[in-house]
Amino acid sequence: MSFRLQPTPPARPNRCQLFGPGSNTKLFAKMAASAADVINLDLEDSVAPTDKDIARANVIEAINTVDWGNKTLSVRINSLDTPYWYRDVVDLLEQASERLDQIMIPKVGCAADVYAVDALVTAVEAAKGRTKRIALEVIIESAAGIAHVEEIAASSPRLEAMSLGAADFAASMGMQTTGIGGTQENYYMLHEGNKYWSDPWHWAQTAIVAACRTHGILPVDGPFGDFSDEEGCRAQARRSATLGMVGKWAIHPKQIAISNEVFTPSDEAVAEAREILAAMETAKANGEGATVYKGRLVDIASIKQAEVIVRQSEMING
Repeated sequence: MSFRLQPTPPARPNRCQLFGPGSNTKLFAKMAASAADVINLDLEDSVAPTDKDIARANVIEAINTVDWGNKTLSVRINSLDTPYWYRDVVDLLEQASERLDQIMIPKVGCAADVYAVDALVTAVEAAKGRTKRIALEVIIESAAGIAHVEEIAASSPRLEAMSLGAADFAASMGMQTTGIGGTQENYYMLHEGNKYWSDPWHWAQTAIVAACRTHGILPVDGPFGDFSDEEGCRAQARRSATLGMVGKWAIHPKQIAISNEVFTPSDEAVAEAREILAAMETAKANGEGATVYKGRLVDIASIKQAEVIVRQSEMING
């Protein structure tokens, strides 16, 4: 273990982040009643340029009037290369209640992008006397973003989560695909004449997970575009969970149950993790650094793996 201990990420359920456009007020009550852990009210890509002002007003009213329960309530502002983002931040923090938990910054390419939003948020909070500190989440969706992913992860003490935005990321990288997440038809290997499809997002997800875990931030998988392909969505979610991500976006309500299922440790997994911890406690009492559990070796590293599963289960159930 390094002398510098790995920070603990925020203790909040983040299995599913449900997105809805700020221009469609009919969705707000349904989003609040959903089983998603995080609600993302969107002012960016899902809102037409002519609707930006009304969408911002809609979102502020919804923050102030809708009962969001115990969900994390987040707003995705417009990107920093637009004329809209500063007004998003100022109006949200001057007019919305302290029910707002988080601001999501899209298309972050470097630490300075986060610094700019952080500075504006800090100034408005101080001017308005807000007592609840707003958290930040960033989306990595460009070549610059993935190249600077670790400095972005270390950019602000407000930063609590980081997501991969597959569509814009693919465009920025020049990837020959119009798919959003999932395996891609032409990204395959041949073995004895048979095709095997691998995951083109794997390396970017791994880079995000490593940066997030280094700096105590929640790594989140982004959208799966084909919401009619439930098994494809489930498969990508399982790959993401295996890599260390804590949750996934939902761009359609039918994806909520999939994310909650995949990112909630099963009863069997939790029971096995507790049994491993108990077996290692017995081994330590006997002066042993390792033991055998169900025919396989478990040791100190196994304790850490098991503790991740148990902590995640306790946080979700608690």
